[in-house]
This record gives sequence, C-alpha cells and structure tokens, in this order.
Amino acid sequence: MTEGTDRPHNPQPDPATGNGGYGYPQGQIPGGGYGYPQSGQPNPYPPQPGAPGQPGQPGAFGEPAGPGFGEPAGFGQPTGFGDPAPLQEPAFTPAPQPDWQALADRSESQRSRRKMLTLIGGAVAVVLAAGAGYLVFTGGSDGTPQDNKPTMAASGSASPSQGGEDTSATVAGEPTLLRDRANAGPPVQLSMSPDVELAKMGERNEVRFKGGPNSFAQGAEPAVDVTKSFTVTTRIYSVTENGSRMAISQGDGDSYSFEMGFEVVNGKKSWVFRVQTGDKGAAATAQQVVVEAPDALKKWTQLTGTYDAEKKTIALYVNDKPAGTAQVSGIWGGPGPVQLGRARHHGIWSGSFVGSLDRIRIWNKALSPEQVAVLDSGKLDKLGKPAHAWLI
Repeated sequence: MTEGTDRPHNPQPDPATGNGGYGYPQGQIPGGGYGYPQSGQPNPYPPQPGAPGQPGQPGAFGEPAGPGFGEPAGFGQPTGFGDPAPLQEPAFTPAPQPDWQALADRSESQRSRRKMLTLIGGAVAVVLAAGAGYLVFTGGSDGTPQDNKPTMAASGSASPSQGGEDTSATVAGEPTLLRDRANAGPPVQLSMSPDVELAKMGERNEVRFKGGPNSFAQGAEPAVDVTKSFTVTTRIYSVTENGSRMAISQGDGDSYSFEMGFEVVNGKKSWVFRVQTGDKGAAATAQQVVVEAPDALKKWTQLTGTYDAEKKTIALYVNDKPAGTAQVSGIWGGPGPVQLGRARHHGIWSGSFVGSLDRIRIWNKALSPEQVAVLDSGKLDKLGKPAHAWLI
C-alpha cells in the first residue's frame, strides 16, 4: 500500500462550454464534447498514429464464450475493435464424380453404404466451408482458439430470455443507455459516449472502450454514498498495460471519490483501488491498495473494492481473493456521478481505459472476504441484491 500520494495523471480536456455535458441527450454528443473543438475550429488534439483506438491500430479484442452469469470459466481473447473483416467466400473445388457405370454392378447394400458416405462427405464440406467463412469474420486466421469468439458485436439492446425475464443490456428504445438491472432502488442508467461499443457475446454483453476523451460511460448521478460502507466490483479485460487505466470511478469535480483499475505504480504493473480522504481530493490525502499484476494484459480479471465505514478500512480483491487492505480516515464525498472508463484528477479527466468491462455491481455495504469469495460462484443469495448492476 502507498499512502499520502496520488498517481501521475494523464489529463484530458474539460467539456467545452454549452455542449453535451453530463447527462447529455442520448445518441451522439453534440459538437465539442469532452475535449473536442467547437464546429469550425481546428482540433487541438490531433490523433496520434498508432494510439489505441486510432486507425491503423485496432486493439486485439474479443471474448470469452458465453457461460451463464455467475459461473467461472476460461476466457479467450476478444476480437478487435471496429468493423469485422469482410466476409469472403472460401475457395471450394468439388470432388470428381465417381464412375457410376462401374458402380452399377455393385450390390444394393454397397450402393446404400456409398450413398450414405456421399451424404456425410457433403455435410462435412458444408461445415468446413461455413467454418472458413466464420474465421474470416472473426479474424481467427491468427491461430487463436475460436470457441470463445463472439457471435455478434453491435450497439443496441439484447433480446429478452425465453423465460420472459428482460435481460436487455440497454434501456428500451435507448441503444446508448446501459440499463441498471439491480431493481433494488432508483435505477442509475449509464450513458455511453460515441467511442464506446456494446458487444453481444453469446448469452452475455460487454462494453468496450477505445480510449481517449470520447470513450467513457457515466450516470446522471452518484451510484453510491461513499461516506458509508460500500462494495464495487467489475470484470476487466485490458488491452494495454501502460500508464493509468481506470475501469470505474465516481466524481466529476476536482477529484474522484474512488477509482479502481490498472496502473503502473513505481514501474510495476498493478491493480489499484484508491480513495480520496480529504476535502476536494488533494493529492496528499489519497489512500490506496496496490497489488502487482504481472499478467494483466488480455486476460479477464475480477476486481472488487470495499470500504468499511465502521472499521475505516478499504480492501482490494483480485479474482475474489484478498489482495490487500489499508486504514483510512474516511472517504471524501465529492460531487458527480459514477463513471466507466475514466477518472477525475485535479479538475481534468484522466485514466482513459482501453479494453472491456462487464459484471459491474455496487452494494451499499462492505462485503466480507467470505462473501466476495462466492461472487462468481452463482451462490449470490447470501449476498443480498446489489444496489446497482450493469451488464450482468
């Protein structure tokens, strides 16, 4: 744990006056946006070649298969951001026709057997042809396993389940508004900016961030009272391991109240859960729990941060296992809503995330180590319903 210091920040510009802002209408953010110039003005932040999310450098992206929610499973590498490669018809040369005249003298059983083999061979050819087309679509020509590739990637809501339960990832009629599925209180819907993509992955959904000032999702209000006990958890899939990459935070004033994600700390790749304990989030009042993350790149990891207001402690769990704790004086309840893909530092946006998130949940209590241990076991009845949940 590192106390009394704040992380170096990678600033992003404030929103332009009179544009978009927080809680902007659904769809595209109006001209300007977060850090973008007004219409007719030159862009002071031209894209850098090779940067994540910029043309020429699609992030290697993709996913795990779609096991049921709450069941741990191995996860493969998601497909790249952006549009899939054009589907191409595989070359196919039909096999030469057999000599039917010579076969006429064969017995009835032999002819039946040959007919069956011919049918099986045709079916195999069709399957192989379809498989070749699928590889072209998912970019699987690099030799990576294909059983974890997505079946579809698109913006919009998922279809309700056959059992009648509404499993939509977005609000009905609002394809850029992530739906709060907890139903334990007033919902907090999360508005996705243009550089965020919702992807359907088998039976589940994930949200993908390309990085940069226009790649985030935010609510219209705070999701949790940080002055009281709480738990925040999400699965994270990072496709870059440099700088600071925050998966989830809260606050849009001078500073975050809490942030959780990936960061290089003292030259080491790390997972971090950090809180502000002083008024207006001065750097000297930041407290954090840090654990090394040597294999963080392109691998699904469950991160969970808790705050126990009675014991005045914060804790970080990695893949449902305790990673560290820290004593704090309390958490500063700064203004502003919950954020995905970025955090507020010294009055500017930073920590732009590049990768995927899903299974995002918040409880208005500090889960115990025993409760965190069963987060992804499917035995969630002992935890109580979360206050908020997205992409579960």
